[in-house]
Amino acid sequence: MPRREDYRLRPVAENDLEAVLLWRNSDRIRRNMYSDHIITLQEHRGWFDRLATHRESVYLVFEIQGQPAGMVYFTDIDRDQGRCFWGFYLGDEAAPRGTGTVLGVLGMEYAFEALRIRKLCGEVFCFNTASIKFFRRLGFSEEGYFVRHVLKEGRHEDIVSFALFEEDWQGSRGTLEETAFFDGAQP
Repeated sequence: MPRREDYRLRPVAENDLEAVLLWRNSDRIRRNMYSDHIITLQEHRGWFDRLATHRESVYLVFEIQGQPAGMVYFTDIDRDQGRCFWGFYLGDEAAPRGTGTVLGVLGMEYAFEALRIRKLCGEVFCFNTASIKFFRRLGFSEEGYFVRHVLKEGRHEDIVSFALFEEDWQGSRGTLEETAFFDGAQP
């Protein structure tokens, strides 16, 4: 079982750009993103350069024992209203089972503690049943359903909207951390 000290989130850095672009352009990840075109290196570098001045978003690399393995990002951060959207993906297809839960727990912890938001929102394509199950497993509630909302491969796809409030995170945090991490003590 994973140990908390083996995992961390850190700001995306210039030396991450190659790996992040490779992950983001993979079919496995692109098929579940709103923007699913192949991203050029020039486009990717422009995105990275804009991050330094863009206060409404935060992009973090998820590491396993010091090795980049995925991304967690927060967009449309509205500090006045105390809410934002988040997204995430594991770039490392060989990551151990349960790694997604660790990524989720660390992401929620960052949102509610570092960003100090009250409401964390997410959106998922209806065809992405694995992510829908994941959101529910993390304690998110379904808030809405957008019919034929995003054009994808010539077809308008439906979206499910999820949210988790800070007080709900606090209520389920202990159980989620026990599921995600092992501290070395006997269960």
